[in-house]
Amino acid sequence: MTKQISIIGCGWLGLPTAEYFIGKGYSIKGTTTSTDKMALLKSAGIDSYSVKLSDGQIEGDVAACLSNSTTLILNIPPGLRKDSKKDFVGDMALLLPFIEQSTIKQLLFISSTSVYADDESLPIITETMIPDPDTASGSQLLAAEALFKKSKHFDTTILRFAGLIGPDRHPATFLSGKNDLKNPDAPVNLIHRIDCIQIMYNIIHGNHWNQTYNASSSPHPTRSDYYTSICRSRGLPIPKFRTTSISIGKQINSNRLIEDLNYEFEVKLNN
Repeated sequence: MTKQISIIGCGWLGLPTAEYFIGKGYSIKGTTTSTDKMALLKSAGIDSYSVKLSDGQIEGDVAACLSNSTTLILNIPPGLRKDSKKDFVGDMALLLPFIEQSTIKQLLFISSTSVYADDESLPIITETMIPDPDTASGSQLLAAEALFKKSKHFDTTILRFAGLIGPDRHPATFLSGKNDLKNPDAPVNLIHRIDCIQIMYNIIHGNHWNQTYNASSSPHPTRSDYYTSICRSRGLPIPKFRTTSISIGKQINSNRLIEDLNYEFEVKLNN
């Protein structure tokens, strides 16, 4: 019998995740906020639905997308960069009853290491630490995590990804050639899309539920060393960092994930 998973949010990360699971023999139901992308999802073999959460309401047939699935990957970014007034927690609260009334028994909620604040001490962050977000996005993600963990209708695992990189996405492109950049000595916390996908698969395939995992590749070079090296290797203008002020940041520790999943990161952050 083919296993079925629902994925809410088949974008830059969600779509290749769906394709990976399909390649492993899973049947996938997935959502997009754009009707123009429905054909793209269908061509990938995804049973696709147009679902949009905005202005205190849900547009689209969420119930149909969840129907007959026992596992849900919820992969919706807060979106506060585009809309600083967006109520992400409110959107998740709207979605929660649909999940509770569905056949979903396990929820994998994609969160972010932004739930941990940066600090001058450049702390090493583990899951045992109490998050103290210093951004609106981090605060809303943390509140959403609590919302889903509180539900008794399904088991929830929280997966906190570091900054996402991939073949067409890297912060070095944005930082290239810029001057007076802050935090030259802060550790770099990034994770490649292929590792994100494989970690999600390992969690679901291995039934690692009711857990919280940090996910960031290693090693953790300094921002100045790493981005200078990446830009140089790509033939991009070198960024210049401010060296006259104290760096703030954090180093994300993924040892719990590595040990529980017996996982080895495929993409290392070597200079």
